[in-house]
Amino acid sequence: MYSPTILIEAMINGLLTGAIYALIALGLTLVYGVLHIINFAHGAILASAMFAVWGLNVLAGVDPYLAILLLAPVFFCLGYGVQRLVIGPAAKGDDGNILLITLGLSIFIENALLAGFGSDTRSISSDFSFAVVEAGPFLISSPRLVGFAGSLIVTAILWFIMSRTDAGKAIRAVAREKLGASLMGIDVGHVYAVTFGLGCAALAVAAGLLMPTFYVNPRVGGAFVNIAFTIVVLGGMGSIPGAMIGGLLIGLVESLSGLLLGESLGQIGIFIIFILVLLLKPTGLFGAKA
Repeated sequence: MYSPTILIEAMINGLLTGAIYALIALGLTLVYGVLHIINFAHGAILASAMFAVWGLNVLAGVDPYLAILLLAPVFFCLGYGVQRLVIGPAAKGDDGNILLITLGLSIFIENALLAGFGSDTRSISSDFSFAVVEAGPFLISSPRLVGFAGSLIVTAILWFIMSRTDAGKAIRAVAREKLGASLMGIDVGHVYAVTFGLGCAALAVAAGLLMPTFYVNPRVGGAFVNIAFTIVVLGGMGSIPGAMIGGLLIGLVESLSGLLLGESLGQIGIFIIFILVLLLKPTGLFGAKA
């Protein structure tokens, strides 16, 4: 039986990791909330953002956290352009086409990364990666603390944009009633592109927060997206607060499951929760019925 100190420390680290999971899920839930589709390219875009952080560090010595300031606007513009110039025109208004296009985009990005970087795993070497903060009897990872704070800040910014700005009001109007919004003069294509861009920018931030303690290879995004999808279902499709709370809960469950069952079985608890939510409350904690 583990001591209370070990259990509490595992819970703290699980919550800190869960905040970054939530940040990854935010992009997924934003796109679903407005476009009403699952973005199958989400994991591949995350992997490309992580490679961008790694490349800036190795080639130019840019700190991963500083890279966030450079890459977030770049990935917003990339996401905007991909939605506006590729996904939107190719979909021709059919949601089924969007699913196939994002799946094809995922395959293209992953194979481009494989061609450019090979299948080797890469990481960033930094003394800060192993730094810890002593809080009484607990040892807390400093990069995870930074990741937790960064995730909360980004979530607060997205919530402010969605609830307090004209752009956010336009996004919510399109999410609720696309035809009515277009009749009121809202450019639906522009709103779709902005939403997709915000989702990609959130992934760039997540990549910068992950890289000090994690590795990257062309297929790394798949593991994160599986967790992110569970978070979106748990929190409620399209809910920003739900994504954050769901991420914290999933991080907590993963940490405790890994401690009690072994690291290799740590994700069993996540998928048990996923099944239970689908059975008992399919709309999630903060989701609404269609």
